[in-house]
Amino acid sequence: MKQRKFNRMASIYSWNYVMILPGVVLLFLFAYLPMAGVLIAFKDYDIFTGVWASKWIGWDNFYFLSDPYFWETIKNTLYITVYRLIFGFPAPIVLALMLNELRSMKFKRTIQSISYLPHFISWIIVAYMLQVILALDTGVVNNLLQLFGAGQISFMGRPEYFRFIIVVSAIWKDIGWGTIIYLAALTNISQEQVESAMLDGAGRIARIWHINIPGIMPVITILLILYMPMLLSAGYDQIYPLVNPSNLEVSNVLDVYVIRLGLAQSQFSVATAIGLFSSVIQLALVLAVNYAIKKKGLEGLW
Repeated sequence: MKQRKFNRMASIYSWNYVMILPGVVLLFLFAYLPMAGVLIAFKDYDIFTGVWASKWIGWDNFYFLSDPYFWETIKNTLYITVYRLIFGFPAPIVLALMLNELRSMKFKRTIQSISYLPHFISWIIVAYMLQVILALDTGVVNNLLQLFGAGQISFMGRPEYFRFIIVVSAIWKDIGWGTIIYLAALTNISQEQVESAMLDGAGRIARIWHINIPGIMPVITILLILYMPMLLSAGYDQIYPLVNPSNLEVSNVLDVYVIRLGLAQSQFSVATAIGLFSSVIQLALVLAVNYAIKKKGLEGLW
């Protein structure tokens, strides 16, 4: 009986399995197979002798844990990623809640389109736009400052402005894309519940606070858990194009540090060891936050 039921289910979903197969193959080839390269972290890797023939050196490549310069890059990374978490993570939630209250569908779709279009602009182009807008003498911002009688500011050459620029540009680029997820979650909230609250005299703010936010809380918690690994990844593609000698003290984040070690200095073993270390910390963050959320009675990843 069970075998017959299994065969029937397999025949019903056979085309689903066929369509999923390419994704499974790609995941195996590009996500699981490269994990063998973790061995490099424990070897004196030589590109000419290969991974397997290179000499085992144990934990020697993890000397960076006692290097103050490494911890400086961790500090720079956390400054940016924590700011993103505080200001960037709630931004699409707030925008989604605001858009959900609009009654004009045309205006709502216009705002949605304008907000998520930057997501499709590459970080290289965004970096060029920032350099043009914030440039001395010719930049729009400095021209406005001069117009109002203020002095020019070298935004790209002043370390105190670098983190602000990175966080704001990240919010601008991704706020619309994140809003799509929360708007989809808001559509699943029962309208009967909303109408009942309106009959009971609940105002717009009360409905948002007591109905809309609890209704999308499972999505918020899951995305928060998935965001945790980003605490150790400030984004090489966003930051590296904006790095210059003047802001190096704040722009040298972990991603930039690893790329320089691995590609510029050919220290592949050390770069892999740093990557392994950050992966372990990221996994611990996901497990810890998921556990804390489950303890609060909210929905986690598992």
